[in-house]
Amino acid sequence: MNDPTRVTGGPERQLLEYMLDHARAELIDTVRGLSETEARRRLVPSMMTSIGLVKHAAFAERKWFQHILGGLPESECDGAMVGEASFVVSDHETVADVIAEFERAGNRARTIAADIDLDATRGHPTFGSVSLRWIYLLMIQEFSRHAGHSDILREQTTTTRRT
Repeated sequence: MNDPTRVTGGPERQLLEYMLDHARAELIDTVRGLSETEARRRLVPSMMTSIGLVKHAAFAERKWFQHILGGLPESECDGAMVGEASFVVSDHETVADVIAEFERAGNRARTIAADIDLDATRGHPTFGSVSLRWIYLLMIQEFSRHAGHSDILREQTTTTRRT
């Protein structure tokens, strides 16, 4: 995990990318060390689980960077494009598998965004014209929010462990 206070100045793009990478790492850290059962434990009425939040984040990376920013048809994105169903993790997927999926999606996002100007815009069917800057901010917000959710789920899980 990177420390969000380690880089406090520099070009806007560097700061945005650094904070996005920090949010990605924070989300991953919320599931590291959980057992497969713990990561799948549903502690709220929704489909939200610690592993499901990481799975959903991988979908968000693909949706925003591969499909919207990169212009790839959903059928050519490197994973499921299933919206809210993206919180569902199959029985054969492990925590390590889902983390790896999220990391692959993040790596591909970095590659796609690398040569695109922050002010470059793309069309979104609901939000209209969005810039890369806006996508970075959205993903920072999304992953940070989900890391907070997963922190709470982890705390609930680990405090009930038998020692």
